[in-house]
Amino acid sequence: MIAWVLYDIEQDRARNRVARYCKQAGLYRVQYSVFLGTLNENEKDSLELQIEAEINPDKDKVYIFPMSKSELKSTTVLGLALDKKLVTDQVQALFF
Repeated sequence: MIAWVLYDIEQDRARNRVARYCKQAGLYRVQYSVFLGTLNENEKDSLELQIEAEINPDKDKVYIFPMSKSELKSTTVLGLALDKKLVTDQVQALFF
């Protein structure tokens, strides 16, 4: 499945660790607090556990949105929705 991970995490240390976990899971950063990529169910579950251990559930917000390839290809991207400095060829291949 394709997954979006979006977060708003208050503490720098936790935010940096969550970003590292997303990268280790094979996700690509498309904005500073947004990652996109392909995960299987086990990878998704593992990522959820890692993130849950880092965040403050009373202050932080993390969203993991699963999406099919056809839904992603029908996504509308306007303006600078994807940070061109961060978007890789692999991310572009998911969209186009």
